[in-house]
Amino acid sequence: MLDIVIRAVVVGTLISLCSALLGVPLVLKRYSMIGDGLSHVAFGCAAIALATRLSPLAFSLPCVIVAAFILLKVGKRSDVGGDAAIAIAAGSALALGIVVTKLSGGANIDINSYMFGSIWGVEKTDLWFCIPLCAVVIILFVVFYNIIFAITFDETFSKAKGINVELYNVILAVLTSVTVAIGMRLVGTLLISSLIIFPFLSSRKLFSSFRGVVISSGIISVVCFCAGIVATYFLDIPTGAGIVLINAAVFIIFLLLSKIRCLKK
Repeated sequence: MLDIVIRAVVVGTLISLCSALLGVPLVLKRYSMIGDGLSHVAFGCAAIALATRLSPLAFSLPCVIVAAFILLKVGKRSDVGGDAAIAIAAGSALALGIVVTKLSGGANIDINSYMFGSIWGVEKTDLWFCIPLCAVVIILFVVFYNIIFAITFDETFSKAKGINVELYNVILAVLTSVTVAIGMRLVGTLLISSLIIFPFLSSRKLFSSFRGVVISSGIISVVCFCAGIVATYFLDIPTGAGIVLINAAVFIIFLLLSKIRCLKK
């Protein structure tokens, strides 16, 4: 039991950090809901995998990556739009998952853990995926910080400077896909996008610089995850719900602090 808890804490910490760091450029580039769309795609794939006795992570990971590519391409078409593409993918995948679950004999413990999150659902495979994922995300933001900054705020200028904007957008999408596919089991399909959005919103209330927001987002996300795990243990509530509620509380506190700071000026 102790091994499971330690593994879940390590995986959750790494996923929280990755979600927060990736969330900064995603939200600023108005792709904040891509996490929501990808999580629903991952849920549909997990439902199919469980129904056919395949590995949910091994089956859903490539599907989510492909979905991210499609959302990026379709989202740039003026006749569809990014928000509409994400809504279509999310609704269709979630409906597929529900239908497959019903036809395969109804909801079970495994599918519920994917829907609402469970600390007991984390496996060793998730840990081995999380460690290199987190390493790549940190390297991306440390080594290529200036490029990430440039493509986040002005893609046209970045292209003029010779930066391969499409490549970096794809890298962000793939990393987000892997983060969502792994984190979905811990936090839940319905709540994983909150880990991408909330830390950024909280950080932006107190910091104005891009660097400050990136660093503080990572710290806030990890602290909120640890507090959420503690709340989950003592209050006996779903893991994902506890983590997201802590994030929401921190956002409200930061919002009030920013209002107070504005009144003092």
